[in-house]
Amino acid sequence: MRTLAKTMSATSRVLHKSAFIFSVVAAMAITFHSAQAAEFNLQTATIEDINKAFDAGALTSEKLTQLYLDRIAAYDQQGPKLNTIITLNQEALATARALDAERKTKGPRSKLHGVPVVLKDLFDTKDMPTTAGFLPMKNSQPMYDATVVARLRDAGAIILAKVNMSDWFGVPKDGDQSTVLGRTLNPYNLKLTPGGSSGGTGAALAAGFAQIGLGSETGVSIRNPTANNSVVGLAPSRGLIPRAGQVMTSFMQERAGPMGRSVYDVAALTDVVAGFDAEDLMSVASLGKTPAVSYTTF
Repeated sequence: MRTLAKTMSATSRVLHKSAFIFSVVAAMAITFHSAQAAEFNLQTATIEDINKAFDAGALTSEKLTQLYLDRIAAYDQQGPKLNTIITLNQEALATARALDAERKTKGPRSKLHGVPVVLKDLFDTKDMPTTAGFLPMKNSQPMYDATVVARLRDAGAIILAKVNMSDWFGVPKDGDQSTVLGRTLNPYNLKLTPGGSSGGTGAALAAGFAQIGLGSETGVSIRNPTANNSVVGLAPSRGLIPRAGQVMTSFMQERAGPMGRSVYDVAALTDVVAGFDAEDLMSVASLGKTPAVSYTTF
């Protein structure tokens, strides 16, 4: 019994620390007029919940984006200093306002219209550097978006930030993830690793810095940070999601993978990024394999 009591006491201390880091009721809850909307909490809300709030006029993409930016400001370089963000998109709010205006005149492009996304910093973005966590590439600026990034933008998603990852080629200090940003902390326990190599995506989602994100793996680099950060991730079958414009270690083994805080969100993100791309011939394996309607139907 004494051993059980000690275990419960230790668990209580961990949960108390987690409650501090993840306290979002005041910071992220939004008060709406309807009874249904009054229960909306961004920590637990799915993309479906967000779209219902959009449709009800109780939430805008600009407000949603600002909530996530406030979380980043409070917890990434202040407070627990999780240290997940390599590059923050300075145009995110302007993009959100434009998408709000488009929603009013034309309707949403997809379920992801106006939804903030973080990217592991090995997906090319034409408006932000792609470092792959490797210091000599800190200011490397691609000319084009990766295929999955272009699909996200076409769907109306907002690329909010590029996040830390295990160094693509360099040798970081012990305990660090990359030579660009150093060590990212696990939001559930600051002494533990968020995992590699998509640990920045996992930690950012767990901390409530964006609704969804993209990771990648050569071995278990989606599954490992998914487990370490108590989020949801998809390590897709080979060829389902194209890799053009993605820094790779192995052409045969590399895959991109959606990550989120719910199965629904991962399914909605997969809808947008999956499918054939002529620039990645391995994606021919996806032909005829994607659902006719949506992964969310499952």
